Amino acid sequence: MERLQKILQKAGVASRRKAEDLIKAGRVKVNGEVVTVLGSKADFSDEIMVDNKKIKSENKVYYLLYKPEGYVSTTDDQYNRLTVVDLIPVEEKVFPIGRLDYNTSGALILTNDGDFANALMHPKFKLEKQYTVKVSGLVRKETSKLICRGVDLGNFKTQPAKIFDVKYDDKKENTTLTIVITEGKYHQVKRMFAKFDHDVLRLKRDRYGCVDLKGLNKGDYRRLKIHEVKKLWNLSENG
Repeated sequence: MERLQKILQKAGVASRRKAEDLIKAGRVKVNGEVVTVLGSKADFSDEIMVDNKKIKSENKVYYLLYKPEGYVSTTDDQYNRLTVVDLIPVEEKVFPIGRLDYNTSGALILTNDGDFANALMHPKFKLEKQYTVKVSGLVRKETSKLICRGVDLGNFKTQPAKIFDVKYDDKKENTTLTIVITEGKYHQVKRMFAKFDHDVLRLKRDRYGCVDLKGLNKGDYRRLKIHEVKKLWNLSENG
């Protein structure tokens, strides 16, 4: 017997948090009875239905997507905007691990493995995310050093970062650079540079842990190789 939200997660229905929302909304039935209490337990041998559709266990799958701008990192959107799931027409019910902003492009992993997703997103594991950033103004060495030491954003202080490949455009108006962080807070990179009066003009995530975008164009996706999945597990557990 397992918690119902974990069964929904394992079946690829939704992330654990989304599964909890489905339960609280009365959209889940176990053996014909609506279940709304979080923590209720069930088994895959039970008849479990979401929106009157029976769920079934799925093989675990792992995909890397080169997310374009103009897509939201969710499985559905209340404003009917295009989602990253629309770019991966697979049979399994996958969901994104973390998120990239609507106007941010780059590496995004989607899966139906809730335990894998939770491991990668857990803040204590400090999994590296590498971004190429274009910001307004000229980012000076002193500013880069301050950002790399950690920035107080009010509700939290960022972990140490790395900045390299700093370049200024021909008109000396904007800066392009690479930054590596180990967190994934809401709008974190944008907020870090905004702290020093630099607006982020373009943002792309080039690497997530050991996985990069090599060989992919915007909108392309591929299955992760077995050794990549294992290495991501190892990085999350030992990072």
